[in-house]
Amino acid sequence: MTDIELVTKDKNSGRVQFLIKNTSAAFVNSIRRFMTESVPTLAIEDVEFTKNNSALYEETIAHRLGLIALETDIKTYNLPSKCKCNGEGCARCSVKIILSAKGPCTVYAEDLKIKDPKIKPAHTKTPIVKLLKGQELEFEATAVLGQGKQHMKWSPCLIWYKHKPIIEIDDKKCTNAEAVAKSCPVSVYNTKDGKLVINKENYLKCTLCNACVDIAENNSVKVTPSQTEFVMHLEPWGQLTPTEILSAATDQFRELLTELDDKLSK
Repeated sequence: MTDIELVTKDKNSGRVQFLIKNTSAAFVNSIRRFMTESVPTLAIEDVEFTKNNSALYEETIAHRLGLIALETDIKTYNLPSKCKCNGEGCARCSVKIILSAKGPCTVYAEDLKIKDPKIKPAHTKTPIVKLLKGQELEFEATAVLGQGKQHMKWSPCLIWYKHKPIIEIDDKKCTNAEAVAKSCPVSVYNTKDGKLVINKENYLKCTLCNACVDIAENNSVKVTPSQTEFVMHLEPWGQLTPTEILSAATDQFRELLTELDDKLSK
């Protein structure tokens, strides 16, 4: 049975590191792809400008708006392709956003007026444009639910994984413990009483570069990648929490497998 163990969690950035045990690289990579490509989030898709005499073209401002991470309630909104409106746009799959600003000022993401109070910019101080005296910006935008496989602006996170390192040390053969410890670029090792020991706080940072294996005398250090345990790093952009991203990814995976099973059983 596949198990998940939380290793570290940064409350400020939301970054998490966790172990997935009793599985395969194929499964872990599938989950990674579902997280980046299939988990739905809200992002600005259409912008209608009524005023803009700033220094930036409307296309540039629209591009910046599309990349603003919006906190998303995925339980409330539907993908346009699965919405009752058939993708024409309604309150179930989209939300309206307006802005009216006059310079001199810097327009930030926090200045956006979003009709759904549950939806707000994840990073309020994201700059949109700087307006000088006499310059104005006014528009109405539409944010819709989408997926990373359509455009990366809908992707909720950066996620990568690596094989968990399996490190074996032969104390009797290792005669250059200090040199081996210094050779590791991520400080996986320490020395104690002249012997090489694993730094338990850092060993998961091992990149499997084998620098320690190359320098260790008498083949006293062996580093191999586990084929059943993997270290995953997840960095959310702010639309969803790591828990929501993982939960939504597994739901999407399960839905795809159910669809496949139905087609094969016909």
